[in-house]
Amino acid sequence: MVMKLNLKYLIAFFILFVTEIFIALFVKDKIIRPFIGDILVVILMYTFIRGIWSKPIKGLPIYLFLFAVVVEITQYFHLVDRLGLGNNKLMATIMGTSFDVRDILCYFIGAVLLIIWENFYNSQPNKS
Repeated sequence: MVMKLNLKYLIAFFILFVTEIFIALFVKDKIIRPFIGDILVVILMYTFIRGIWSKPIKGLPIYLFLFAVVVEITQYFHLVDRLGLGNNKLMATIMGTSFDVRDILCYFIGAVLLIIWENFYNSQPNKS
């Protein structure tokens, strides 16, 4: 069966999820909230998928980067407002409301960090 929980990744997901919520609610700066949060969101999605999917997915960081770029592009076209969800704070937060090309760079950095992680992890003789 492909779906098998990986506790290490699920714990990492939970920690990153709580961190992202904390950043979104309480951090109002010019570095962590706009940049680190966007780098972490790609890693957050990665840990969730690796936490519930037992088989490796070749190219997963690239797929997540492309997904994040698509979401960013929907922000450029104000999809949240076009769907009538602009007043729904949760959906507006999840989907985002403002396009910024720097966000794409942050998603790219997150994907690169994941690729480095995968290469390091896969090179270890006693990985579990």
